[in-house]
Amino acid sequence: MEKKNYFDKVHVWGAVWNYAALLMMFGVPVAMSLVLQQWPSLGVIGKVVATLAPLYWVTGIIEVVTYVPMLGAGGTYLSFVTGNISNLKLPCGLNAMENAKVRPNTEEGEVISTISIAVSSLTTTVVIAVGVLAFAGVFARASDNPTFKAAFSNVLPALFGALGASYFSKHWKLGIAPILFGVVVLLFAPSTGVGILMFVTIVVALVGAALIHRDLFFPLLRSIGKKKK
Repeated sequence: MEKKNYFDKVHVWGAVWNYAALLMMFGVPVAMSLVLQQWPSLGVIGKVVATLAPLYWVTGIIEVVTYVPMLGAGGTYLSFVTGNISNLKLPCGLNAMENAKVRPNTEEGEVISTISIAVSSLTTTVVIAVGVLAFAGVFARASDNPTFKAAFSNVLPALFGALGASYFSKHWKLGIAPILFGVVVLLFAPSTGVGILMFVTIVVALVGAALIHRDLFFPLLRSIGKKKK
């Protein structure tokens, strides 16, 4: 019997826990309906699914294509089970790999990404539990206070701004095209989803990087084409 390697096990257990998470998500409303003997109308469910499903199918496919190259297999499976990918798991994984001086899509990057996201998930759970128990009343009043409301509304932009500043300062030429393109998209379509916006800006960044480093990129493509022939 062939011994399974690390990546085989990651895919097996990643699929198991993702399906388990789906069962839990569907199980909670089903259990509540069974206990309360109250079931939603099939017509209402059909209308909601018809409206939201096309958007979420597209976003789901784009997120998988976008996140896997950056977080690796283990990090991606774990992120999709625990959630908060774009505003927590993705920055955490990328920052951990940068600090460890490893690259995504390598064995070292895979391990560092998975460990950092796992620790992030445990830390988040503990911090949220402590925060809810200790500061629930304070946060409720502070979030409604006009003085603090603007701060609470800009937590996510502040997080990405702080993380992005280090990348932009090191590779500022590569950041110009995706930032400008993202701003233009949001000006004309402010309701664009995060997953779709991230995917298109990454594509723009890749195209911009290829043009900036065309003396390296295009010869590499030609050499790959010759090898295939």
